[in-house]
Amino acid sequence: MIDVAPAPLMVSEPGSFAEYTIVQRKPAIIAEVVARNEYGPDIVAELGALQKELAGGLVEPLREETGDALFWYEVWQPWRGKTWRELPWFFAEAYFYRRLLECVRYFQPGPWHLRDPFESQKREALSQGLEVLSAFYASFPRDLPLEQQFALWLERSLWGNRADLSNAATLAKAHHIMPQSMERLLINHTQDVWRLFLEGKVRRLDVVADNSGLELLSDLGLLDFLMSHGLLKTINLHLKGQPFFVSDAMVKDFGATLAALCEAQDQALRLLGQRLKEAVEAGRLVPCDHPFWTTCLFFRQFPDDLYASLAQSDLILLKGDVNYRRLIDDRHWPPTSDLAAIAAYMPSSFLALRTLKGELIVGLPEGLAERLAAEDPSWLINGERGLIHLVRVSKASSCSWG
Repeated sequence: MIDVAPAPLMVSEPGSFAEYTIVQRKPAIIAEVVARNEYGPDIVAELGALQKELAGGLVEPLREETGDALFWYEVWQPWRGKTWRELPWFFAEAYFYRRLLECVRYFQPGPWHLRDPFESQKREALSQGLEVLSAFYASFPRDLPLEQQFALWLERSLWGNRADLSNAATLAKAHHIMPQSMERLLINHTQDVWRLFLEGKVRRLDVVADNSGLELLSDLGLLDFLMSHGLLKTINLHLKGQPFFVSDAMVKDFGATLAALCEAQDQALRLLGQRLKEAVEAGRLVPCDHPFWTTCLFFRQFPDDLYASLAQSDLILLKGDVNYRRLIDDRHWPPTSDLAAIAAYMPSSFLALRTLKGELIVGLPEGLAERLAAEDPSWLINGERGLIHLVRVSKASSCSWG
C-alpha cells in the first residue's frame, strides 16, 4: 500500500529532459509545423506568439469556443500567472498540443478545419515503416516454435515505439531492432504474457496505441499474429481523436495505414492488410477513440464510461512512454517501486510495452538504476532500453492515495 506519492516531474527541474522538452523540443516542433504547412500570416503569427510564450511568457488560457474549452479552462486555472517552466511536465506537454491546435484553427470552420498539422510527417513515416515491415516479414523465421514467433513480434512492437516524430534522437534509431535487444530489456515478462494467450485467458485485448507509422504497423503485425493463431477473440484499438504528441495514431491514421497495406506491392503486406480489413469488418478488430486520450489526465482519472469498458478487458496493452507516464502519474517514484501497488487502481490486468524516452521507471531490482546511470548517463531517455512489464490486477483492487 502506498501512503504518500512522490513529487511530479516538473519543467523547472534544471538539466532535466522535461526542461529540455519545453525549452528546445516544443519550439522546434512549432518551427517544423510552420515549414510543412502553407499557413497564412495570421496563423504563422499565432504560432510565433506561442513560441515566445514558451520562452518565458505566462501560460495563456484557450480563447476559442469549443466543446472541450471548459475542461481546459478548469485544468489551466491552478497555473494562472505561471510560466511554462513552472508547470508539471505532462500537463505542459498535453496543453501545448491543445494550444497548437487552437493556433492552426483545427477546430474552427474554414480551410484548416480538421487539417492535421503533422500530416506530411505521418505520411513519410508510414512510407518508411512499410519498408521496414516488409523487410521484417521477408526475414521472419516461420519454422520457429509459435512461442518464439510471438516473442519476435512482441519485440518488433516494442522497438517500433522508438518511431516517435516528436523525438528526433530516438526516431533515427527506430527502423532497427536493437543489437542484443533482449539483453536491453530491463524488465521482460514475455513468457508470462505468452502463457496468458496460450492458456486462453485473453479473449478480449484492449490496445492503447501510441505512434503512427512504423510503431502502428508493428502493432498491427503483432495483433494479426495473435488473431491468425486463434489466441484471442476481439481487440479494441484505442486511438486519438485529434492530433496529439505529433505522431500519436488517430483513427484516420489507422485508416490510412490499412489502405496502404492493402495497396502495398509486397504480397505479405497486402495479405496482412486484407486480414486486418476482414477483422475490422467482422467486428474482431475495433478502432475507437475517446476524448480522455487527448487530455492531461492520468489513468487513475479514467472517466466512468471508459473505466467500465476497460474493466471488461482481459488484458490492456499500453504502448509507449506517454501511456507509461500516465500510468504512474508522471512522478518521481524510486526505480525499485512496485508498479502493481502504484497502479492498483487499474480496472484490468495490463502490459506496459515501452522504450525508455523519459526520466522515470519503476519495477527495477535494487542497484540496477545506479549501475545503468554510471554506465550510460542518458539511459532513461535515449531509447536504447525497453521493458515488457506485465501486471495482473485483481478486479477488487483499490488504491488509497492520490
